[in-house]
Amino acid sequence: MTAIEQTVLTLDPEEAGRVRQERLERIGRWVLPLAIMILAIWLWDRVCVWNEIPKYILPRPGVVLQTLYDDAGLLFSSLLVTLRITFLSLVLAVIGGVGLAVLFAQSKWVEMSFFPFAIVLQVTPIVAIFPLINIYVNNQTVKLLLCAWIVAFFPILSNTTLGLNSVDRNLRDMFKLNGATRWQQLRYLRLPAAMPYFLGGLKIAGGLSLIGAVVAEFVAGAQGQSSGLASRIIEAGYRLNAPRLFAALILISLTGILIFLVLSLVSHLVLRRWHESALKQER
Repeated sequence: MTAIEQTVLTLDPEEAGRVRQERLERIGRWVLPLAIMILAIWLWDRVCVWNEIPKYILPRPGVVLQTLYDDAGLLFSSLLVTLRITFLSLVLAVIGGVGLAVLFAQSKWVEMSFFPFAIVLQVTPIVAIFPLINIYVNNQTVKLLLCAWIVAFFPILSNTTLGLNSVDRNLRDMFKLNGATRWQQLRYLRLPAAMPYFLGGLKIAGGLSLIGAVVAEFVAGAQGQSSGLASRIIEAGYRLNAPRLFAALILISLTGILIFLVLSLVSHLVLRRWHESALKQER
């Protein structure tokens, strides 16, 4: 215990309790999920041993890790194909979602006219849309990209639109009284106000773009046209190669977690100096 902490404990018991609670929360935020994960993996291994389950039905965690190491070249090359579709669709979703949201913010009539079409795209299952895309689009990469984009597009559009429309009316009136143009209001008031909403939608869209890419690859992979991770899962399922199937699933999950963490870090770095959601809260 440092001299400063001893002084805090001596002079202010309430402050000392707050410091101790914050320290426990910081530790628990990492230790508790890690402990639960280790326990779940141990139980998985024990269930396989106790019930003598063959590896083509449920492989032990060690077998899955060994398969991930042995097939790393094949799996990671397929992962790169999936990631290319994921990130391209996310970039297109950001460009299209933010662009349309800005257009909607300029005219309520435009928003009322076109927003329902975005909702239709969001609520229609991608596996139902893909046969139509397969008919009208010849390029395989464009097919997958379009499917992933449809899934990732709506969260960015809806969140950014909400942010642009959530500007304080008093601030908007003040800008108008000072002669601000539409462009100046958009640049200096509405876009900064919408930034937390946009970043929230971006974190959602990051995971959805990966899901959309994998689902699209599943549909295309069933026809033998894809070389992404989904096609490896389908192939492993046909061959009863459960260890490779689990290895591919773990790789997809870890990729999704990494995408979320990176986008969360980006959100924190952008908002940490000025927005209430990222500022350290006083107790």
